[in-house]
Amino acid sequence: MLKNLNSNRKLKENIQLGGLTAFSAGMVNVTSVIIFFAFTSNVTGHYAILAQEIAKGNWYQASIVLIWIFLFLLGSFTSNFCIINARDSYTTYLAHAIPLVLEIGCLLTVGIYLQGFYTETLRETEFLVGLMLFAMGLQNGLTASISNGAVKTTHLTGLTTDLGLTLSMLTKRKNRESTLVKGKAQLLFTIMLSYMAGGILAGVVYLQLKYYVFFAVCIVLIIVIIYDYSKLNMRLFIRRKHSYWKSKRVNVGKTASESC
Repeated sequence: MLKNLNSNRKLKENIQLGGLTAFSAGMVNVTSVIIFFAFTSNVTGHYAILAQEIAKGNWYQASIVLIWIFLFLLGSFTSNFCIINARDSYTTYLAHAIPLVLEIGCLLTVGIYLQGFYTETLRETEFLVGLMLFAMGLQNGLTASISNGAVKTTHLTGLTTDLGLTLSMLTKRKNRESTLVKGKAQLLFTIMLSYMAGGILAGVVYLQLKYYVFFAVCIVLIIVIIYDYSKLNMRLFIRRKHSYWKSKRVNVGKTASESC
């Protein structure tokens, strides 16, 4: 899911990455709406609120919303910054895993603070919503960057538009036979359904476990990291074994030729 970039990625990898990260985004957004009455997986509504507060002359509220928008932007910037710079020094997998680790750290902070310190003040709410927007910016920046824009999992406006366009393309027979078009439709449906499933599960879990829902989101993201790490180690193990037996055959061949 994380080890390949852009044109090297397979449809299966994008579906796995899109499904799991959309699931976590749905959980975060619904939980945020329940607790803070604020959307945190996208900033479309925040732009409208920003314009409204400016029109009313509510400069403090406008500045807070502007900071929220900036934090989402900063999250996306940070993800791509890590990817394009760390790849020169580390493996591609590590470069892609760093934004997810940062996201997990942000969500753990939110969960721990809510569990032990939250007193429901306005300042606390503003800070925690900003931290969640930064986390979602990290995630959306990561998935969009490594998939060349094919996977965007934190908001569904553009996805629903793309899905409508893709479905219209399937009305033509040649497109129904196209692996590319069918694959895109499958990816978009996976992201949409995963986002909804994550949101529904978050609502159910919150009723039972309250703020522990953030720890559940972190578990989903950790699964993404561990799954790719295990696959990467397995591939390295197979490669080393292959090199070992290949070198051994070469040495045996040399010994046999020398004895002759």
